[in-house]
Amino acid sequence: MLKRLNDILPELILEIFLYGLLVQLTGVWFVEEKLLYSTGLWIGIGTAMGMAIHMAVVIMDTVDLVIERKAKMRTTIFSVLRYIVVVAVFAVVIYFGLGNVITMFIGVMGLKAAAYFQPFMHRIIKKIKERGCDVSTELVDDCK
Repeated sequence: MLKRLNDILPELILEIFLYGLLVQLTGVWFVEEKLLYSTGLWIGIGTAMGMAIHMAVVIMDTVDLVIERKAKMRTTIFSVLRYIVVVAVFAVVIYFGLGNVITMFIGVMGLKAAAYFQPFMHRIIKKIKERGCDVSTELVDDCK
């Protein structure tokens, strides 16, 4: 489903998840409240993934619009809406004490980190796919 929206979106989601694992495994040992650290981080990671999917949907819908002025206005409205939702998620986490807000922010920044590392990771994923074996076109013995 994600690949239908954007070819790179599944890779971006994977990179955000890997970023979350890296931050989780390295940081959890240095804090006293491990549960709040983890919940804050993964709420932030989930928010970052949601933002990435929402951006892909908005871009796809905007490309389909023919009128340029309408497309700009739609993109602006949905960008503002996306950030309002992020602020609301932060407010809920703060109000109910669901997690550490700093680690939540670090999790949301996973979207930025994934976007910066995406070209590098795309090349790695492409090389892994090229080394893989397509059973439909090659002999099974050649794949081993």
